[in-house]
Amino acid sequence: MEQVDLRGQRLVALCMLGCVLFNYPILAIFNVPAAVLGIPVLYAYIFAAWALLIALMALAVEQGS
Repeated sequence: MEQVDLRGQRLVALCMLGCVLFNYPILAIFNVPAAVLGIPVLYAYIFAAWALLIALMALAVEQGS
């Protein structure tokens, strides 16, 4: 029972982290006219942050079982 509660708290924290990562002040930092490996910096940031959140969610869900 305690593991399920801890897992839920971790997922809620990751949701809040996602809201912060994809909100205006952070996105404005990466909205520059430059490219990383031919990909605009903003798109590269969005993809990297999305992948990071998915990896952290997988760790949070699998760690309890």
